[in-house]
Amino acid sequence: MHCGSRLCKPKMSASSYNSFWRTGWDVLRVPIAKISLAVALSNFPSRCSARAYGTGGTTFGSKLISTLPLRATNRRVFGFAFLFGGGVGLYQTIQFSFQQHFAEDELPNLPNLQYSIPTNHGSDLTFATDLTFTLYQYKTCPYCSKVRAFLDYYGFPYKVVEVNPVMHTEIKWSSEYQTVPILMVEGKEIVQLNNSSVIISAMKTCMIDKERTMSEVVKYFPRLPSTNAWGNEVLEYTNKYWVMLNEIKITEVYASKNARKEEVRWRQWADDWLVNRIKPNVYRTPAEALATYDHIVREGNFGSVPFAKYGGAFYMFWASKVLKIWYKLQDDVREDLYMAVNEWITAIGRKRKFMGGDKPNLADLAVYGVLRSMEDLEAFYDMMENTKVKKWYLATEKQVKEQGGRNL
Repeated sequence: MHCGSRLCKPKMSASSYNSFWRTGWDVLRVPIAKISLAVALSNFPSRCSARAYGTGGTTFGSKLISTLPLRATNRRVFGFAFLFGGGVGLYQTIQFSFQQHFAEDELPNLPNLQYSIPTNHGSDLTFATDLTFTLYQYKTCPYCSKVRAFLDYYGFPYKVVEVNPVMHTEIKWSSEYQTVPILMVEGKEIVQLNNSSVIISAMKTCMIDKERTMSEVVKYFPRLPSTNAWGNEVLEYTNKYWVMLNEIKITEVYASKNARKEEVRWRQWADDWLVNRIKPNVYRTPAEALATYDHIVREGNFGSVPFAKYGGAFYMFWASKVLKIWYKLQDDVREDLYMAVNEWITAIGRKRKFMGGDKPNLADLAVYGVLRSMEDLEAFYDMMENTKVKKWYLATEKQVKEQGGRNL
């Protein structure tokens, strides 16, 4: 919420982040996490006094149960139901969406395939105003937020379909790709664009090179097999941070080759570095974890999932402590978030309003989209008050809302 030029801090309703669901499922695959969780769950139902991982107090679950007006004889039953129902509900909720984490994350040492982009080409379908766009998303997902920021900034009208993260009925038709965001481009032909960075790069390529069809452009972003950080085989999109242009177009769009490389670098940084600093912050405390999941359940297309809020908050609070170790963060994870955001502002420098100069470029929109996912959360307001990001963030927000790139 903004009051004029000042950022107002309302009563925290808790925002963001279906992407945070992704974290727990992959954390459970880490051996130390499996052991710790087994110990925690073995103690919790009978006594409700097990220590939370990485904390000095009682578990979040026991705090929640102790606040409810239940008789002592019923608390054990409710505690078991809480863990069982919450675990099952959370598992169903995150099983699908956690796959997105590694589908979206760039993996190290993947080859960037080099293509020779021809200057002349023919096509029956151009990237024109007669196209329609449908975005399949989770409302609070940072990757979906990136795509919306891009579409809004450039003034593309689009339809939004909120996907149920448990049943994912809305994308059952997509048999080979079951991860959001998905953007459907419909005209004389129908093209499905997958992965947030591929969507943005492909759209931007067609915006500049209007004679090229979308079906031609997507061929420059093939999926190749690789192994992720957890040792699982995945298919990773190559070239996804590059706008695929020939040399003539590159010189017309970018002030220098360094400007193009800088844009690519910081787009990747937003996915690889910034997102991973946000996750442990929104689940930093039991109160923040509960507030986050409360918003996720209310804002997302969950349907009726009674245990998702409390079960999800409990597990994600615990998972955030494991992530803190996994990402080698400081004791106060806020400091890592502040450092990352200030690193971005330092890279922009004092002489530029945006990374793109007078107007946001794709890196600006990517970082803005990720940070916007935290809006209304305590971590977001702490970031705005304790870093140098506010001026840039509000300027980018204004550009996005006013469709500042519509006539570019």
